[in-house]
Amino acid sequence: MHVADASPPIAGASSPITGASPRLYNEDLAPAQVRRWGAFSIFNVWTSDVHSLWGYYLAASLFLLCGSFVNFVLAIGAGSLVIYFLMTMVGVAGVRTGVPFPVLARSSFGTFGANGPALIRGLVACFWYGAQTAAASGALVALLIRWPGMLEFHQTSHMLGHSTLQVICYVLVWAAQLLIIQRGMETVRRFQDWAGPAVWLMMLVLAIYLLVKSGRFSFGQEIPQDVLIQATRDAGITTPPGSVATLFAVAATWITYFAALYLNFCDFSRYATSERALRIGNLWGLPVNLLAFCLVAGVTTTAAFHVYGEVLLHPDQISAKFDSLFLAVLAALTFVVATLGINVVANFVSAAFDFSNAAPRHVDFKRGGYVAATIALVLYPWSPWETGAAHFVNFIGSTMGPIFGIMMVDYYLIRRTQLNVPDLYRENGEFRFNGGWHGKAFVALFVGMVFSSILPTFTSILPAWWGTYGWFFGVLIGGASYWLLRMGDG
Repeated sequence: MHVADASPPIAGASSPITGASPRLYNEDLAPAQVRRWGAFSIFNVWTSDVHSLWGYYLAASLFLLCGSFVNFVLAIGAGSLVIYFLMTMVGVAGVRTGVPFPVLARSSFGTFGANGPALIRGLVACFWYGAQTAAASGALVALLIRWPGMLEFHQTSHMLGHSTLQVICYVLVWAAQLLIIQRGMETVRRFQDWAGPAVWLMMLVLAIYLLVKSGRFSFGQEIPQDVLIQATRDAGITTPPGSVATLFAVAATWITYFAALYLNFCDFSRYATSERALRIGNLWGLPVNLLAFCLVAGVTTTAAFHVYGEVLLHPDQISAKFDSLFLAVLAALTFVVATLGINVVANFVSAAFDFSNAAPRHVDFKRGGYVAATIALVLYPWSPWETGAAHFVNFIGSTMGPIFGIMMVDYYLIRRTQLNVPDLYRENGEFRFNGGWHGKAFVALFVGMVFSSILPTFTSILPAWWGTYGWFFGVLIGGASYWLLRMGDG
């Protein structure tokens, strides 16, 4: 899968960029000059992004809601193809320009206006960075309390609103992520190239173990429907399993799950060796890998139901029931490594570039990452991801649909992929608009937010099913509004 062709030229870019403003430029935000991410590394961006505790839960839920193997292939397969198409769109922009998401956003939102969508993405990333770190540390806690002494310590010692054991495990996982990221993006690539295949191998071992123990290979039809609906309620799909409405909702939910990465995938694709490497990595990492991952998660959950008599959609719940200490340790390490992967890919890298973009003179990539990690650490005593605050973050996160629509319309329909990259770093260049802010982009963003976030969240004007497809409406309405507003431009 490795593609070793030469690095593609960056349209209009040179190093260093002449006339770059220190308010807009630093070495981390500059167009990537060293391209070492071949197809295998791009593939492992997706194995790192998907194979988390939450990703497993969602994949298993959607698998079971499909009702049959044919329905699963249709719904998850169609959704995965759409994901591939969208990720390749933004990925190509990253390869051709060499710039990260907040810099690419300057072409549509303005040189300083781009801080708006960048900070939205960065703050959501901080929230989920803490949530994923907590999930990974929870897997360690579940393993350690198998020993009576640790169980007693967990039950009797508390600090910061949690058990002391939970705090220790959280800090350990939090620190491990800093070790990965502090050496820069090349270390991220090497970590992914190792962790991605290792996680897949461990998942297959766990799946085979449960299939052998259950003595059957099935697709969840045996699970009583009322039990299944109750177990999968948090997936946000209320229609009957296997129905046409459910299949559409499954595909939409699967596509929307990647909403954050549609924005900042160019943070990674900018390091790709070529567009060909990008497309091959995306092909194997998205439709092929996603189908396989959902299949393994669903079959494993179904086998666990036959073995333990419960629908256990969270893999740490399954591992807690293992008789074998070896398999329990293996499972816990799998969950930790998988969650580290998605945190680095989906949350840490994005927040690092987003915060660096806000103050390039003072905040480089590493410092931006430290800011994100510090916010996640400060949030831990309150654990807002375990409260209603998650709804607030999802509300903010739903603005990613209009942002994505605006950026793709700007790059593909208005600029026809021809972007003046050096001017992205100049205060008085093409993207100055009105003092560095592009009012038309923000009008389009607001219009898109009305239909993707505001009306579905705060009113009952729209039908109940609208929220499932809110991200899509945000993309279409935000993008169309931007296109109409720009039609009169010379």
